[in-house]
Amino acid sequence: MQFLTFMGRNARWLAGGFLLCFFSSFGQTFYISLSNGDIRREFGLSNGDFGLIYMAATLASAATLPALGWTLDRFRAWQVAAATVVCLALATALMSSVASLPILFLALYLLRLFGQGMMTETAMTATGRWFAANRGRAMAIISLGFHVGTGLFPLVFVLVAGALGWRGTWLACGAVLLAVALPVVVYATLRDRDPQSEPQSKQKPAVRDWTMREVVASPTFWLVASAVLAPPFIGTTLFFHQVYLTELRGWPIEVFASGFALMSATTVVFALLCGALVDRFSAVRLLPFFLLPMALACFVVSGFSAVAAIFVFMVLLGISNGFSSTLLGALWPELYGTKHLGSVRSVTVALMVLASALGPGVTGVLIDRQVSYPLQIGAMGAYCLAISCVMAMLALRRRAAATTAADPAAGLTERGIDRIDPQPRRR
Repeated sequence: MQFLTFMGRNARWLAGGFLLCFFSSFGQTFYISLSNGDIRREFGLSNGDFGLIYMAATLASAATLPALGWTLDRFRAWQVAAATVVCLALATALMSSVASLPILFLALYLLRLFGQGMMTETAMTATGRWFAANRGRAMAIISLGFHVGTGLFPLVFVLVAGALGWRGTWLACGAVLLAVALPVVVYATLRDRDPQSEPQSKQKPAVRDWTMREVVASPTFWLVASAVLAPPFIGTTLFFHQVYLTELRGWPIEVFASGFALMSATTVVFALLCGALVDRFSAVRLLPFFLLPMALACFVVSGFSAVAAIFVFMVLLGISNGFSSTLLGALWPELYGTKHLGSVRSVTVALMVLASALGPGVTGVLIDRQVSYPLQIGAMGAYCLAISCVMAMLALRRRAAATTAADPAAGLTERGIDRIDPQPRRR
C-alpha cells in the first residue's frame, strides 16, 4: 500500500524518468542490431566491418558525453529532455536515409549519444535530484523503462519493418518520438520535484556537492568505477558471444534464447527489491554484494555444460542486473551530492559505454589467439569476487568516516579516508 501511495503521489516525475528510459531503446544495441542484416547487405559489409563501425561510433559517443553532461547542471530537466528527444528523432530520421558509410557512422554516433547516452543520463540525473529518502525506490521504478523497452520494441520493429521496411521503420521511430515522447516527457518533467517534500529525507545526512574535477581526482571514485564497470563489460561480452558459447557447451540456441524471458522477469523483481534495500540501508552499503550473483553466473557458465545451467545462469544474471540498474542510479548522488550530478554522471555513463564497447572486442581477440573462452569467463567471475572484497573495505571505511564526522576524536583524518566523508571538516 505504501508503495502504491508513493507511486500515485509522484506519478508525473516517475513517468518522466520511465519514459526517458523506455524511449532510450532507439539508441540501445538490442534495437539498432535489428537492422544489422539489412545494413550489411545494402553496404556490402561483413559482420566484422559493421562491428568495427559500430564500436567506433559507440566509443566516439562515449568520448562526447562528458562534454554534454554539464547541460544537466545548467538547464532545467525538461529543457534537456526536450532537446535530447528532438536530437534522437533527428538521428532516427538520418538512420532512415543513410546512403554512405560516413553518414552511417554519423547516424550510429548520434543514436548512441542521444539514445543510450543523454536519454539515460537525463532520466537518472533528474530522478537523483528529485528524490532523497525514496531515491532507491524511484530509481527502481524508472529503470523498468529499460526492461519494458527491451521486451516490447524488438517485436514492434519486426512487425513494422514487415510493412514499411527497415528504413521506413526508423523514420516512424522519429515520428513517434516527436508526436508522442516529446509532449509527454516535457509535461512530466516540466515541474521540478522538491526532494524535501518527503518527511523522511530530513533524517538523512546532507551530502557535500563535489565538482567533477574533485570526483575524477579522487582514488575512491576510480575504485568504485572498477566495480560499476564490471556489469556492462561482462554482460555485453557474454551476450555478444552467445552463439560461440552455446556451440562450445553444446546448448541449443533456442533453449538459450528462451532463458532471456526468465532473466528479464528476475531483473524486474530484483530491481524493485534493490530500491527498497537502498532506501533502508544506502547504496554504498550494498556495493559489496551486487556483483556476487554475477560472479556465480560466470562460474556456472565457465564450469558446467548441462542444459539446466542456462537457466541458473539467467536467474543469477537477472539478479545482478536488477541490483545494478537501481543501485548505480542511487549511488552517485549519495556519494557526491546533486549540484554537479549531471557532470559526474556523464563521466560514469561514458565509462560504462566504453566498457560495453571494449568487452566484446577484447574477448574476441583473446578467442582468436586460442585463449579458452570458459577460462576468460571464469576470470571475470574471479574479478567480481575480488572487487566485491574491495567494495566491502570501502563501505567499512565510509562508515568509519561517518563516525569520525560525528566524533572528531575518533582519529581518522580527511586525507586518510580519501575525502569520502560526505561532509569533510573545514580547516
